[in-house]
Amino acid sequence: MTDSPSASSLIIGGAASSPRAPLPTLPPLALYIHIPWCVRKCPYCDFNSHTASPVLPEQEYVDALLADLDQDLRAVYGREISSIFFGGGTPSLFSAEALGRLLKGVEQRIPFAHDIEITLEANPGTFEQEKFVAYRKLGINRLSIGIQSFQQQKLEALGRIHNGDEAVRAAGMARQAGFDNFNLDLMHGLPDQSLDDALSDLRQAIELKPTHISWYQLTLEPNTVFWNQPPVLPEDDTLWDIQEAGQALLAAHGYVQYEVSAYAQPGRPARHNLNYWSFGDFIGIGAGAHGKLSHPDGRIVRTWKTRLPKDYLNPAKSFQAGEKALSNDEMPFEFLMNALRLTAGVESHLYPERTGLPLESLAEHRREAEQSGLMQVEPSRLAATERGQLFLNDLLQKFLS
Repeated sequence: MTDSPSASSLIIGGAASSPRAPLPTLPPLALYIHIPWCVRKCPYCDFNSHTASPVLPEQEYVDALLADLDQDLRAVYGREISSIFFGGGTPSLFSAEALGRLLKGVEQRIPFAHDIEITLEANPGTFEQEKFVAYRKLGINRLSIGIQSFQQQKLEALGRIHNGDEAVRAAGMARQAGFDNFNLDLMHGLPDQSLDDALSDLRQAIELKPTHISWYQLTLEPNTVFWNQPPVLPEDDTLWDIQEAGQALLAAHGYVQYEVSAYAQPGRPARHNLNYWSFGDFIGIGAGAHGKLSHPDGRIVRTWKTRLPKDYLNPAKSFQAGEKALSNDEMPFEFLMNALRLTAGVESHLYPERTGLPLESLAEHRREAEQSGLMQVEPSRLAATERGQLFLNDLLQKFLS
């Protein structure tokens, strides 16, 4: 990251950003590390992922990640990291040796919290018992396994490289490798999926006893194969039936919905993602990674890194592709688009603590949202109603200046 711009140079929408109150304390700090390669690009995926060559440039990429982090350090001096998330792409394509060198290099540069959560995304088709035992020995203590479905027809439609048996084995191998905290990623609303199909997937996932389940609806995103060649998806009535029945099934088995698409056993929500949703800070390193950092004087700056791996690995090019300081007018939407994803919302005092703006600045739009039945009438919390969760985009629009 380059140095954040001075307050006098914060120009948003053609006008200088007015000063904010200094932040009383800085929020927790996390680290996101992007590994951009996959065995094969899935037709629904709009993440920054690229088909891997037979030999990955592990050493060069780790060197680049550490150099990237070096440039961000001056903005976070004196702080510690509470969580790390390896996302992708498919981070589990990297060897334990490469990830070990990276984690050691990160810890030499910035302190780790004593109870740090370190999550690695993994796909069943990349599971090797020896490698995952080595991952666990490195200090990686949480896995997020991309299952999506256990049914062969659905997996083929989604372009996944694994089959249902491999998905089941992956969960078992994670446990054998010493991971007692892992997430299973599942999608619903898949091509030609029935209610019974969706619930069968969910029951199979629950039988594997993960501590966390991410269960979300397939959406067609621009710049994907599915966007240009859309598959036949279930009707709206079927999607609604799947959502209601699935939520009831998860609740019956002790999985608490704490976010729009996240369900966890008691005490097991993803701490890294909770930090995002509560407007915490995070450094983003790696091709296409995004970051958000708060400064004691009230400045909040979002950053994004060079997207293409070949450019990210080119020493003649900058790691950082851009940055943007958030203006006062943008702050309500930026804060609430994260916080209102949480089913319980956040305590009201978090808004002034994390933005430097008074809670009263939300009053007019908040009152309108409450009168529309989209936001709870609860002074001590900022939280959506059940209806607001269903129509979250409509709710957030009320906070756009």
